[in-house]
Amino acid sequence: MILLAELGDKTQLTVISLSCSYPILSVFIGSMLGFLVVDGFSIIIGSSLASFIPMTWIMVASGIIFIVFGLLTFFPRKEGTRTNVSKRSPLLASFYLIVLGELGDKTQIASIALAAENGWDSVLIGVILAFIVLVSLGCVFGAKVLSRLPERILRVGTAFLFILIGVASLLSVFIGFIVF
Repeated sequence: MILLAELGDKTQLTVISLSCSYPILSVFIGSMLGFLVVDGFSIIIGSSLASFIPMTWIMVASGIIFIVFGLLTFFPRKEGTRTNVSKRSPLLASFYLIVLGELGDKTQIASIALAAENGWDSVLIGVILAFIVLVSLGCVFGAKVLSRLPERILRVGTAFLFILIGVASLLSVFIGFIVF
């Protein structure tokens, strides 16, 4: 269920975009840690997350941060180098973007619902296996296929994608329009 729900989702698109410019291993580890933190926490703690932090705040913060990362990607600091979200730590950039993208996402909600019905241990194993498959596919696709695109197209496309995800998050909060 999680595998199908995540196909083409904003977090999978984020993994693909990041793997175009960053080492696959850093993107894979950062993304998997992000998924493990958000979905693992959701599975174990359940729906009480919303009682600690209002989902509206999470979605607004996520939207703003994706837009900022998109703008930083669109306007690189140096010409001729791939300057995306964070040159110093692609693992942390992957982690942060996945955490922010996954909070309040349909797969997080599905993880909570599945854990409520089936117990946390088997759901956690299934969720982790689904994300291993999805993140691996995203990393390979981004690194082997999309990374062959000219740097300018890749940079503009990634920036546009991050800004689109950020705007969609903000729209979902302010007018109830859900894109992802």
